[in-house]
Amino acid sequence: MYPEAYIDYLVHFHGDRDYFECHELLEEHWKQDPPASRCRHWVGLIQIAVALYHQRRGNFTGAVRMMNSAISILEQERTALPSLGLDSDALLPMLHACAADMQQDQAYTSLQLPIADPALEAQCMRRCLEKGFAWRSSSDLHNADLLHRHSRRDRSSVIAERARSLQAKKQR
Repeated sequence: MYPEAYIDYLVHFHGDRDYFECHELLEEHWKQDPPASRCRHWVGLIQIAVALYHQRRGNFTGAVRMMNSAISILEQERTALPSLGLDSDALLPMLHACAADMQQDQAYTSLQLPIADPALEAQCMRRCLEKGFAWRSSSDLHNADLLHRHSRRDRSSVIAERARSLQAKKQR
């Protein structure tokens, strides 16, 4: 019923709080569709994770920018949220409150997305258990790998892909 990438997003969002992984998972899913038919609600969810990643690292400017963009997209895509098992009546006010906290440079606190579908939540809880995560746990603010994932990840495949792309452009 729900895409695997979305379930994995929710598992990381509420389990290990690896917002960078949330971004990676949904971006890959989003990019599988042709550009003209890509669903913008995925971008909104990606941006929530990115905003929280920035806030947790103390980058409030980036956090506010991303959260406001997520809100704008998800307000426009509000009718899609129930099909994702989310309660839009609870989600959007929650995001506005979170953006206000970010605007005031408030310290990060773990956000719980309002999942309205009990079957989806149960599936995510099972997946969390399988991965050794505690469902709806708070973020480990002392885990440097989690906090600074963007600068510590292996980028060799990204660099290689960019080099291949550049080479292909030169040969045209």
